[in-house]
Amino acid sequence: MKKLFTLIVFMLSFSTWSQTKVEGIVVDENDNPIAFANVMFKNSTEGTITNDNGRFYLESDTRYKVLVVSLLGYTPQEIELTKSINYNLSVTLVEGEQLDEVVLYVGKQSKKNNPAVEILKKIWAKKRENGLYKFDQYAYDKYEKIEFDLNTIDSSVIKSKLFKGMEFIFDHTDTSSVTGKTYLPMFINESFYKVYGDNKLKKEKEELLGNKNSGFNTNQTIIAYVNDLYSEYNIYDNYLQLFDKSFVSPLSKTGVDTYNYVLADSAYLGKKWCYKIIYYPRRKNELTFKGQFWVNDTTYAVKEIDMQATKSANINWVKEMYIEQEYEVVNDSVFLLKRDYMLTDFSINKKEKSRGVYGRRTTVYDNHVFDDEKPKSFYDKKIDPFNPLVYDREDEFWENNRLEVLNEDEKGIYKMLDTLTTVPKFKQLYKAAEVLASGYFEFDKLNFDYGPLYSTYGYNPAEGIRVRVGGRTYKTANDQFRLQGYTAYGLNDRKFKYGISAKWLIDRKNRIILSAGTRRDVEQIGVNLTNTNDVLGRSFASSALFTAGANDKLTNINLTTAGLEFEIFKNLKLRGGSSFRTMRSALPEDFSLSYVDLDAPEGVSDVTRQFETYLTLDYQPGRETIGYGVERRDQNDDYAHLFVNYSLGVKGILDSDFNYEKVQFYYRKPWMIGGFGRLQTIFEAGKVFGEVPLSLLDVVPGNQTYFSIFNTFPNLNFYEFVTDTYTSVHLEHNFNGRIFSRIPLIRDLNLRELVGVRGVWGDLSEENKLLNTPANIPLIAPNDKIYWEYSFGIGNIFKVFRIDFNFRGNYFDLPEARRFSVTGSFGFEF
Repeated sequence: MKKLFTLIVFMLSFSTWSQTKVEGIVVDENDNPIAFANVMFKNSTEGTITNDNGRFYLESDTRYKVLVVSLLGYTPQEIELTKSINYNLSVTLVEGEQLDEVVLYVGKQSKKNNPAVEILKKIWAKKRENGLYKFDQYAYDKYEKIEFDLNTIDSSVIKSKLFKGMEFIFDHTDTSSVTGKTYLPMFINESFYKVYGDNKLKKEKEELLGNKNSGFNTNQTIIAYVNDLYSEYNIYDNYLQLFDKSFVSPLSKTGVDTYNYVLADSAYLGKKWCYKIIYYPRRKNELTFKGQFWVNDTTYAVKEIDMQATKSANINWVKEMYIEQEYEVVNDSVFLLKRDYMLTDFSINKKEKSRGVYGRRTTVYDNHVFDDEKPKSFYDKKIDPFNPLVYDREDEFWENNRLEVLNEDEKGIYKMLDTLTTVPKFKQLYKAAEVLASGYFEFDKLNFDYGPLYSTYGYNPAEGIRVRVGGRTYKTANDQFRLQGYTAYGLNDRKFKYGISAKWLIDRKNRIILSAGTRRDVEQIGVNLTNTNDVLGRSFASSALFTAGANDKLTNINLTTAGLEFEIFKNLKLRGGSSFRTMRSALPEDFSLSYVDLDAPEGVSDVTRQFETYLTLDYQPGRETIGYGVERRDQNDDYAHLFVNYSLGVKGILDSDFNYEKVQFYYRKPWMIGGFGRLQTIFEAGKVFGEVPLSLLDVVPGNQTYFSIFNTFPNLNFYEFVTDTYTSVHLEHNFNGRIFSRIPLIRDLNLRELVGVRGVWGDLSEENKLLNTPANIPLIAPNDKIYWEYSFGIGNIFKVFRIDFNFRGNYFDLPEARRFSVTGSFGFEF
């Protein structure tokens, strides 16, 4: 069967456009793989470099008969290609005299008197003058094609029970032009945009005119995930943001400290004389590439570049990543990006024969127009996030606007995938994957989802074991109306809890949303400084079966809220509403919420009833979303978040107990610090004006679980600090393995180092202390000095685990003060 499959692949290969294909490995006399060896078709500029394991794949539309493999310090080898397709080649390089032709320098190259570095410096000096930066305004057409494919298809895959009843899909296998592996297309998406920009205004507008995909037409989650994977990048930037990581660009000003550069050749590309520069990393395990680029000899604009991520790069689930960019010569001084191709091989591990999924993105740019000035209002005007015509274009539209014609295999994908989605077994597999990803089980005929499944069981001292069932109305991801609810039962307190929430998108253009809900439950209200009126938010009271110390400071809360919000402009929302809540301790013997009440029979009340109105301003610049319904999903997580809240408590309304005002400020911002990793920052501040009970004060968020939860203090117990005025800062930096990659003994483990520092200052007025005298816990605020903690963490343990070692900085004399703690988390990250 394996021989038959090899024959089928061989025959299919002749149907592709390429005329010459070679694949194999380069080794030395001891059979050790040789990395970064030069592999080229003789008398051509077409070539590649072996990867970290000495393997290579190369193909060309031209028929070549000789392959040249060379390396400084070895005798070059010329291999005769008797066939157009040559797989499983093994080339042995013998140490000896190095000839002058086709030379690749290896090892560390000098930064001084290196002609390649001198050319690189001229690229830096000219980069702002090339391409779109030369003009005040610009506009162009943009066509994007994204495809996902199963790769390393062999006879065992074809015969697998998993694909029983779906064997017809294997008629559409093809061979990658980058890796030489056989793959099976599973998803394709095409988009066509008009892009407008103004360099003086620093504004850009992208208008989607057409979108077409097959297999998952209505699944915006998949489309959003695809878009998130393939973010935009610019090779002239010092760092390229790919998969939430900062790769050092080969054209970076810090490149000479990261890469070795060699001036390898010069030749005409089109009508332009260009230099060929080869580059490869100076060290292993860093986020770097290897490859080559051609640069013009007068304008120093890059004409072509290819970049292949090194296998030792500290990135998970990505075995291969390959990028090609081609630039168009407009005139003597202007080069514009014409075509951008990126292939990613997603896999569980980086072994050569491991199976995975190819993600391929091709972007083509054309029809540039310059210096056509448009008013600022043109860029500020909102674009309808969903125009049904965009997703229902006729074939004629695509024939006229595809900037790159689909080949025969790609044309067949649409028909194959449309057929596949009608196969019952595929529907079952797809539905199972959706349940795992969303946590909800869909009942399509009822337009209802059961879940979230992961909240079914919980535990806390008040309820004991807690069982929860719930669901939501769900027709599509773009529903204008969403109703959600749940009920829960505690085996200890033998009480039912419930929650229900409704949201209605009244006006899609201005995103006017009316919401209301009610909830009766047991809650841990001391886990956030900034208020939230989310009725169905996550309950920290039942989030863990194991805690550090007794989680006995729980509150019975009955909350009803209603609000209205609208989007002033993109990502700026104004929200107003009101709420009414009653709160009492769920474990009064251990945790009292009592306060002085002169109108009560005994002068003390243990229940707080409070009506409150609120007005919030929520700004998230740079946020990209998918969907146009009442709920939208984020496409990125690198945006800032600014939140300002004003609350007014009014005594007397619905028998409310207190008058007060509360102001709160929240700011979160992630920062990519070049090649040094990612810094996450949060700043919060707030104040309560007036006298309020403990249930309405601001509690510094402790963390008594064994999970690492950002924006909490892992060495604080719940209610250890209580304030009516506070300022808090949290800093956490992930170096993404930059330090560990330079330590030989642990380098290959691909671990990642994290450091964190957090601090809070707060105060509590004497009036509020007196009001809460009946409380049976100490009311302490960190007003004498700033309370602070620091932590050291190790991430990417077995690719999924993280462990943090947390240290308390001061206030050691407080009761039950925890000087040290260990927390951890589990997750999938690139």
